[in-house]
Amino acid sequence: MIGVTQARVLRSEWIKLISLRSIALTFAAAFAGMIAFAVLIAWAEVDNWATMGAERRAELTVDEVTLAGRHFAQLAIGVAGVIAISGEYATGMIRATLAAVPRRLPVLWAKLAVFAVVTLVLMTLGAFGAFFAGNAILAQRWDFALSDPGVLRAVLGTAAGLTAVCLLGTGLGFILRNTAAAISTLFFILMVLPLFGELIPEIAPYLPTNAMFSLATARIDGEMLAPLPALLVLCGYLVAAIGGAAFALWRKDA
Repeated sequence: MIGVTQARVLRSEWIKLISLRSIALTFAAAFAGMIAFAVLIAWAEVDNWATMGAERRAELTVDEVTLAGRHFAQLAIGVAGVIAISGEYATGMIRATLAAVPRRLPVLWAKLAVFAVVTLVLMTLGAFGAFFAGNAILAQRWDFALSDPGVLRAVLGTAAGLTAVCLLGTGLGFILRNTAAAISTLFFILMVLPLFGELIPEIAPYLPTNAMFSLATARIDGEMLAPLPALLVLCGYLVAAIGGAAFALWRKDA
């Protein structure tokens, strides 16, 4: 269609994003939760110093405290990714969108691009904010720094993992087209699927949540994937989700 370009579709998706209060509130909750959990857990660790064993004091890593809020943030971010598209199907807005962009797939690429950039920027800021806020409290007892081995990678890996969760939620939204079904599926992947990893240890490192953990921790043990393979595993899940979303958008009626 004349006048329809990828740049204009990107702009329209950006306008949708900043116009939806629910998504803005969800992003805000994820951002605030990252910092709040860092502060609360850091306070708890410092408060428990007197009763904490020497082994625990020596083994504590800054990322397991300051980046622990990612477990809450991934749920909020995933929901934001889902409702970004399932809400359009629920209200019927998707019909207007696809009427304006009849080739359809540019809508998917634009929505994924906008959410990837926004999520990556916000969660990078949130991860650094959580690190500095929590570490300021931990500094009363521990001497941690961003330059310590693996710490900067863990902070950036946290932001990358949360971005992947958001895109996974968006993909599920396109595939299932129903908010409850997509959120339930996402929560199953993030919260229930890891239980299967405990029953079958051989597959555990390749599950999405464990791959994200490999990116978000400074200390890699023998049973975990190294950061690069973990990133590739996450990318594989995203390719599958985005491929399914593209197929559903192209083949199914709105």
